[in-house]
Amino acid sequence: MDLRESLEPRGRLQVDGNVALLDATGLHYRELNALMRRLSAEGVENVELHNVNGQRYIGTGLKRPMNIIVRGTPGNDLGMFINGQRIFVYGNAQDGCGNTMNDGLIVVHGSVGDVAGYAMRGGRIFVRDDAGFRLGIHMKEYGGKKPIIVVGGGAGDFLGEYMAGGLILVLGLKEEKNECVHSPKFVGVGMHGGVIYMRGCTIHAGKNVLVEGVEDEDLKLIRSLVEDYFNHFNLDLRVNDFISDEFVKVTPSTSRPYMGLYR
Repeated sequence: MDLRESLEPRGRLQVDGNVALLDATGLHYRELNALMRRLSAEGVENVELHNVNGQRYIGTGLKRPMNIIVRGTPGNDLGMFINGQRIFVYGNAQDGCGNTMNDGLIVVHGSVGDVAGYAMRGGRIFVRDDAGFRLGIHMKEYGGKKPIIVVGGGAGDFLGEYMAGGLILVLGLKEEKNECVHSPKFVGVGMHGGVIYMRGCTIHAGKNVLVEGVEDEDLKLIRSLVEDYFNHFNLDLRVNDFISDEFVKVTPSTSRPYMGLYR
């Protein structure tokens, strides 16, 4: 049943067992998130949101696992603090996607704005297209968890700024072509942990990082993540040909990047 044909505007809701359909037309973000928390408390495990238009904090504050499909454009801080929930966006996402997420999965069939993955300490974010500035800023590893961000297109400046742990993979794909389309500046400024892999592009790295070629172990990890990326977005690129392209690896040169600044 098409939700847009079966429901009237302003938050009309249908629930069938553990599946809910919700039309977000005209809903304030507080109303929308209150409904989401109520559905979670009642044991609903699958929610599909239609006509999302800038509502913030979707997925935040849920106490149980939930699969959330978002059709439209969610607002800032999508998936903020999520702890095991899975969010699939069919559209673009605004700033702060995955802010401080602890665990779970966010898959965006479009682009994300600035500061995606801010301070995330677990879980995975897959972005089909591009990411804005400061992707993965303050990422960290916590309690045995390793956060991962994979971006199919390009990333803006200050990629991995102050990064303390985790992994960022930027593939540099151009729509329908196997080409690199980005040249970020200030990559890894203040970075003191984690790793960034970037494919086939010119980068302008911070002074405190090392930019090197990848080794066999790196390629095994990249291959696994590329396969996951292709599967999430139903792409049919040949993985072997793609993996044969040149990647670079960005790592911190010191665990104390500002040690000498205040002497």
